[in-house]
Amino acid sequence: MRITGSAVQGAAIALVLVTGAIHFVDAPSSFSDATYKGWLFVANGIAAIVAAIAISRGRRWGSSLGVLVAGGALVGYVISRTIGLPGIAPEIWISSPLAVLSLAVEAACVAVLVQSARSMRHGDA
Repeated sequence: MRITGSAVQGAAIALVLVTGAIHFVDAPSSFSDATYKGWLFVANGIAAIVAAIAISRGRRWGSSLGVLVAGGALVGYVISRTIGLPGIAPEIWISSPLAVLSLAVEAACVAVLVQSARSMRHGDA
């Protein structure tokens, strides 16, 4: 999944960085839920920075990491709202404006990265 094209590349970088920033901002309160959850939020933020740098340098693995960062956050959100995370009861679906923003940014990030990969595979980009 190599990203080309300055507009798509810029969008992917911005979206993955916003995903990471949201998790950095929410990390302190996540530590109070469970220590491992806080560390997962910090890891998400760090991985987002690494993915953004890799995408900006045209590295194929950067796009894959970006999908893992945003897609993993989406999956984690759904799990935390349905069956709950280990040691944490399920949370309410829309708990804050930050949660809504996070979901929108993560979904957009995955969509941009996946569509870019499809375009590259079919020679559209």
